[in-house]
Amino acid sequence: MNVEITKDIKLGTKLIGSKHPPFIIAEMSGNHNHSLEKALSIIDAAAESGADAIKLQTYTADTLTIKGAYTISDKKSLWFGRELYDLYNEAYTPWEWHEALFKRAKERGILCFSTPFDESSVDFLESLGNPFYKIASFENNYHHLLSKVAKTGKPVIMSTGITTLSELSESVSVLKENACTDLILLKCTSSYPASPESSNLRTIPEMQNRFSCPIGLSDHTMGIGVAVAAVALGAVVVEKHFTLSRAEGGVDSAFSLEPHELKQLVEESKRAWLSIGNVSYEITEEEKKSISFKRSIYISANIKKGEVINHNNIRIIRPGFGIAPKFYEQVLDKTAKADLKAGTPLTWDLIT
Repeated sequence: MNVEITKDIKLGTKLIGSKHPPFIIAEMSGNHNHSLEKALSIIDAAAESGADAIKLQTYTADTLTIKGAYTISDKKSLWFGRELYDLYNEAYTPWEWHEALFKRAKERGILCFSTPFDESSVDFLESLGNPFYKIASFENNYHHLLSKVAKTGKPVIMSTGITTLSELSESVSVLKENACTDLILLKCTSSYPASPESSNLRTIPEMQNRFSCPIGLSDHTMGIGVAVAAVALGAVVVEKHFTLSRAEGGVDSAFSLEPHELKQLVEESKRAWLSIGNVSYEITEEEKKSISFKRSIYISANIKKGEVINHNNIRIIRPGFGIAPKFYEQVLDKTAKADLKAGTPLTWDLIT
């Protein structure tokens, strides 16, 4: 049995919880290709597509790694052969852009926030009035960072990819021990792109029960199907990478949504949320007008007064203005009180 999370969490101006439409985050990542104008256009497109928030990443190559530390050797990786330092140097969002990006988002009526990757980036984001924080899957074991973010007193969204249950429990404890009271966890599979088969969305309600907090999805699969399914299972936040065009390239463009797809995600995830409703076996108000199209017993051949009702002169057909089909055997061998024309609904007052 699922625990009902009644406490709403406020992210900026938006309330997050089961009673509110899913909160859709467009992740810019490095899809700006080091063009400020493109970054601003991504924010414009996210707002026009109906997203609730645009997410930045705040780091530099030097705050993440050092030159020569590692070269990606997985031949299936989108970034095979790339040195981590060079990849991050290509993907990072220049810190001097942040103020302009936050300003554009505000102008377009969309929330802007960021994922910090070290303690200095938290200080920087605090100076910009960052409204809430995201902890990336790859950073959720960085307890110094978790502590720093929690102590800001602002809501925290944390991804749970590449994390065991015990590690996740430790990370949640660190946040709570450092005064984090508003926490949202995101089910996440940290492969790029991720397969639907590896998404394991049934974990969402279990995670909600276990941690007694709202759960969302950080989704790296292609398309929107997995994200919409997650909403049906209770996800209250959906995060997807976003680009103006996959054809233009970019470090994360291959598994990013384009504007028309993000718009579709916003629309379909809201439909999924609306469809959840409550446990109900009642006939809805919308259904009541269709009750008459169920089957009932009708006269199928002209019957004279006093003639016997039998298999040859009645049928169970649509619509439902006659006697219910379950009484078919009971009306057999009854007699007609008057002449009855074919096409007449058979009612109790017409037979003896």
